[in-house]
Amino acid sequence: MNHSIYSADRATHLKVVVVAFVAGIVVAGFGITARSGSDEGLTQTARVIKAGKPVVITSSNASLVR
Repeated sequence: MNHSIYSADRATHLKVVVVAFVAGIVVAGFGITARSGSDEGLTQTARVIKAGKPVVITSSNASLVR
């Protein structure tokens, strides 16, 4: 067992690459299965919001000193 990545041999490097590759596939697979659920009944309609007159709202009662 090599305890340093610098002194590791080729087989150890290959093991690290394989473990990282498998972990990446597992994470990607989990993400795909979590996203690809049924979207029936969850459709949203677009609403148009039109701008009205400008409004100034303030909640401060402090006086302004310039």
